[in-house]
Amino acid sequence: MSRTMISHHMPALRLAVFTAVMLATGGALATPAAADAGYGFPTVPPAPGPAPKLSVPTPFAQILPNGLQVISVLRAGMPLVTAQLVLRSGGEMDPPQLAGLADLTANLLTKGAVGKTAPQIAAAAETLGGSLTAAAGWDESAVGITVTTPKLPQALGLLAEVVRQPDFSADELKRAQAQAVDDLHLMLSRPTALASLAASRGVFGDGAYGHSRSGTPTSIARISRADVQQLHARLYRPDNAILILTGDITPAQAQQLAQTSFGDWQKPSAPLPQRPVGTTASRMPALLLIDQHGAGQAGVVAAHAAPPRNSADYYVGTVANAVLGGSYSARLNEEIRIKRGLSYGANSRLQALGDAGMWLASAQTKNPSAPQVVDLMLGEFKRLGGSKVDAQELAARKATLIGGYGRSLETTAGLAEEVGELAVYGVKLGEIGKYIEQVQAVTPKQIQAYAHRHLDADGSKVVVVGDAAQFGDAIRKRHPQAVLMESTALDLDSPDLQPVVGSGTTR
Repeated sequence: MSRTMISHHMPALRLAVFTAVMLATGGALATPAAADAGYGFPTVPPAPGPAPKLSVPTPFAQILPNGLQVISVLRAGMPLVTAQLVLRSGGEMDPPQLAGLADLTANLLTKGAVGKTAPQIAAAAETLGGSLTAAAGWDESAVGITVTTPKLPQALGLLAEVVRQPDFSADELKRAQAQAVDDLHLMLSRPTALASLAASRGVFGDGAYGHSRSGTPTSIARISRADVQQLHARLYRPDNAILILTGDITPAQAQQLAQTSFGDWQKPSAPLPQRPVGTTASRMPALLLIDQHGAGQAGVVAAHAAPPRNSADYYVGTVANAVLGGSYSARLNEEIRIKRGLSYGANSRLQALGDAGMWLASAQTKNPSAPQVVDLMLGEFKRLGGSKVDAQELAARKATLIGGYGRSLETTAGLAEEVGELAVYGVKLGEIGKYIEQVQAVTPKQIQAYAHRHLDADGSKVVVVGDAAQFGDAIRKRHPQAVLMESTALDLDSPDLQPVVGSGTTR
């Protein structure tokens, strides 16, 4: 996660005046620890306070005759409701060689429906005081809008139109493809982004989660209007959908409004398409160097396989990731940025998905310091599984998690997103109110055991992208198994990133 760097340097005159005031007042603002050290500022941060109490009404679930699941969470006190129509399918359903199809399809929903153009749909949403958003992730695609309570019936009508009757016009598809390709070229020019894509292939192989969910310049160009229409027909159906309503709405009102807007949405006779396997054996090397000649910096990414979202150890993994690299004060940033100044930021994330997951740590650094960053990352993975987390460090990381979770529920839109994740992954909806309890229950021993199982060095997939002339020899000296590839020769649609060899063969 990028962070804004703030300068704290004070002009000399202002500093002198401030110091004089502090001396004149006898350092009244100093703590005892600071006074002992001879300074006017605290030398240690305050201890984390007690965890806040979280009160979230249990979501109410019901199912319409056509199979549409309707989930509502009543939050009275403000006449505001967020409506999200969530599909239980996302980028994992992209057909072979059509990476990015689910994402492109979702983005096109709001670009034309039942004869209304994209500007007309946007204007209709603005008239209701909201805006339509649509996107696809892994395991889900969603369209949502937030409006005041009196406008909800009209908003649901608009939502139903774009979800059920999109136009997918040739002109809008062409425009969306051009925009997607431009975005991809920019993204793939960034060393850390390219390294992350390659690391995903290293973890998931040719499985459904291995390809680029946003697509590649080549795959996006292959997508036809028929491809988009076919994916929509196969996946956008009531028995594969969840309507989530959070805010000033009762379960009875939710059921009535859902029936009005979506009750006549016909369930197809054909069964839902089978979900592909998320992970297969990888053919990627354990340590891959990608030469992006002339790159100003290197992107370093280390990845591991992780359990799926519905794992019993999910909260242990969440806390373990918070310790490793989930915030500014976590270990990776502490070792790589704060202590050594090798990067503007180092972090990690735990991506828990339908039938698989991934740990991914990343940092961008100067090309010559890439070997040191690789060893620091692997060292922190090993340390997490080799020793218990200190109680004070653990308390601070838990406080960060709990605070972030509480903030995510402050808005009706954030509440809808949290409910949607639980519903998509088949987690009991009541878990939304138990997050603090579950996080607080995680022990140092559990973290150590979890990290030992899932962050073993033998399972690491490390990718370094940058000007290899400045780090290749040093990394190969420490890690002789490292493989070097040229960025210009990569086939991003291939499980091993290698182009097909053979006369006349194309992907």
